[in-house]
Amino acid sequence: MAEAADHQGTSPSPARRWLRRSGALLAGAPLLAGLLQLPAATPAGATGQASLQDASGSGSVSVALDSLSPSAPTDGDTLTVSGTVTNNGKQAVTGAHVDLRVGPQLSTRSGIETAAKDSDSVQGATGPVIGGKYVEKFTKLTPGVAEHFSISVPVDKLDLGDDGVYQFAVSLSGETSAQPWDQVLGIQRTFLPWQPEGADTKTKTTFLWPLVSTVHMTAETGSNEQQTPVFLNDDLAKEISAGGRLDEMLSLGKDLDVTWVIDPDLLASVDAMTGSYKIRNADGTTTTGTHQAIAKQWLADLQTAVAGNEVVALPFADPDLASLAHNGTSVTGSLSHLKEATDVAATTVETVLHVTPSTDFAWPVDGAVDPSIVKVATSAGADNVIARSDSLQETGNLPYTPSAARPIGGGTTAVVADARLSTAFQGDLTKANATTLAVQQFLAQSLALNAQTDQQRSIVVAPQRMPTARQAQAMAEALTALQGGNWNQTQKLSAAAKAKPDSGATAKVPSSSAYPSSLRKQELPRSAFEQIAATQDSLDNFRVILTDESRVVTPFGRATNREMSTSWRGRPGSAQSFRDDVQTYLTGLTSQVKLIDKSDTKLSGRSATIPVTVQNNLVQGVEHLTLRLTSKSPNRLQIGGHDYDEQPVEVSGGHSQTVKFTTSAKANGQATVVAQLYTQDGQKYGAEVDFDVKVTEFTATVMLVIGGGFLLLVLAGFRMYTQRKRAAAREAEENGPEETDEGADAPVNPRGPTDRLDEESGTKARAGDPQQPSDPAPDTAAESADPSGTGERVDR
Repeated sequence: MAEAADHQGTSPSPARRWLRRSGALLAGAPLLAGLLQLPAATPAGATGQASLQDASGSGSVSVALDSLSPSAPTDGDTLTVSGTVTNNGKQAVTGAHVDLRVGPQLSTRSGIETAAKDSDSVQGATGPVIGGKYVEKFTKLTPGVAEHFSISVPVDKLDLGDDGVYQFAVSLSGETSAQPWDQVLGIQRTFLPWQPEGADTKTKTTFLWPLVSTVHMTAETGSNEQQTPVFLNDDLAKEISAGGRLDEMLSLGKDLDVTWVIDPDLLASVDAMTGSYKIRNADGTTTTGTHQAIAKQWLADLQTAVAGNEVVALPFADPDLASLAHNGTSVTGSLSHLKEATDVAATTVETVLHVTPSTDFAWPVDGAVDPSIVKVATSAGADNVIARSDSLQETGNLPYTPSAARPIGGGTTAVVADARLSTAFQGDLTKANATTLAVQQFLAQSLALNAQTDQQRSIVVAPQRMPTARQAQAMAEALTALQGGNWNQTQKLSAAAKAKPDSGATAKVPSSSAYPSSLRKQELPRSAFEQIAATQDSLDNFRVILTDESRVVTPFGRATNREMSTSWRGRPGSAQSFRDDVQTYLTGLTSQVKLIDKSDTKLSGRSATIPVTVQNNLVQGVEHLTLRLTSKSPNRLQIGGHDYDEQPVEVSGGHSQTVKFTTSAKANGQATVVAQLYTQDGQKYGAEVDFDVKVTEFTATVMLVIGGGFLLLVLAGFRMYTQRKRAAAREAEENGPEETDEGADAPVNPRGPTDRLDEESGTKARAGDPQQPSDPAPDTAAESADPSGTGERVDR
């Protein structure tokens, strides 16, 4: 392995510098010999290794190294070291003094890593103090109180030797009442890379600068023409605002020579914020977003930053390749989503940033690979897979860290990032001391790597996907020093991928069993991909009926990509909630096109029509739908002369359409009828509507009976009428009209002469009112009760 070969020599220094430093070493030899002859257990003034190991009070003071400038000094520089010392003990420290120490040279990368693990142990190895005036003293260190220190020393006073990495330490020594002798009570070690002149061979380093975020947009859009997007929360605005994580990444990265690695979903989300947008609240309501100006400014600054630089576009929403490879490939359609995410990536970046990105790089989480991950990564068109050296490890005897490019078969290149450099800025870097140590260790590892061989190599650094603002600041500080160092030159990722591979470098992808279990536990489960597939089926069934499917296909297609995002790792609950929301929202949309429920109906007669109403509450029209009405009792009721009948349906947005079906009854009784919508490819759409039809069929016998009864009623009425007419005629013949002589006695009027009752109206007639005539005599002769003769017409 390359790390096992860290003992390889460094590049030789020029003869002039060798002679000068050799003389300095020889001049210091008598002093060193005198130090070695001192007693091993000197109680006072012992600042060497022995006192560090024997002092029982060691470690009671913490030393924080907040700043070391310059990070990689050269000849003529002045090194300034500043920080704080804090007494964590219960007793005051008197006669305290802060010293600088230059330790031994570290020739291997593994030695640097080991030293970093014991950076604050007073029992570890260290070097002698520089002494002289390059010390800061404190009369007293009160318990719990932090004291600031700052020491500046010319680099030539450090007596550095050959080019390489030196251990460098800041220590605090003093006395306590319990232990009244000078002793080291606290120490902080770091590294000092020393390459004052240009190296004979410089390492070509590619540093990836990732602009990746979590998922921010939902599948929901407004019903207006602009389709106002809805965001999960307002977190993205915080990230791109001044001092936010993404604002820091942009502000720092624009001054660095890096390869930008961008998730197109981030660009699409910020771009959506430049117009009208909504933010979903916890109670399900939405509020109007107000950060349009910030979004516009961030995108404008990014366009300026990436101009002329290399931009790599990840597939849209940065799909989790490992989850897909391990749990998703057996679910139909999963790989097609990765292809769609890759296809839309270039278009998104070109539209928003006006640059043409590279889309042939796949980046599995933490660079961990196995054969299935490589297969999935390349299935969408990627020719290069960004791996990491702690996954694709060196198994040969190569005596140095090889170049990043490794051909792994099938025309695919694994671009193996260096694990030690890539992980240097992980962890909590909120404190200045942690940042300084990370920067110095990164530079030390880089210089030690360069010193392994005279052969020039291409090294790739792939940091964590979403660095915090403090991590980004540490990365920028280290990268600034590296790009100004004498042992490094920058290189684009595409060039690193095409660099000539080292012949002895391992190119075998590790097996699936070697994939880290810690990463496997964070993967999206198979159930997630099954849910995604179910949502996609519903979407496919929905889109075919729409007159403008792009209003639905585009937002839901991007939401599907977001459901597979790498950013869900470590957040299974949030991932499940997002998938549920997408599925619920789609269900709500599809239910806007539905059948109106029908109540049970009655059908009287041999045939009738049954109306069924289709309602469309969408803002756009629907078409390519068929409404089928089916009788479950065709022996009693048929639809259109068959078991069922179908009719095409087209409904404008916000309207309803009633479809009428002809039915025919075959027998009395109750029949269940089912109404169901179908798409043009025969798939059921929406819920069916069931209702009962009560059939009452009138047969010929029943009709004859009813008709006969009606005829008898008519004849009976006619007979009664004729009998009354004949009776009236006979009475008129028998009585005849009465004749009276003038002046004869008139019939007595019981009502009086002046109070006659009008026979028709029932009101009283007064004397002198005109007399009303009595009912006129019939205008026809009285009918005979005898049967009529042949051919005689009877007026009835």
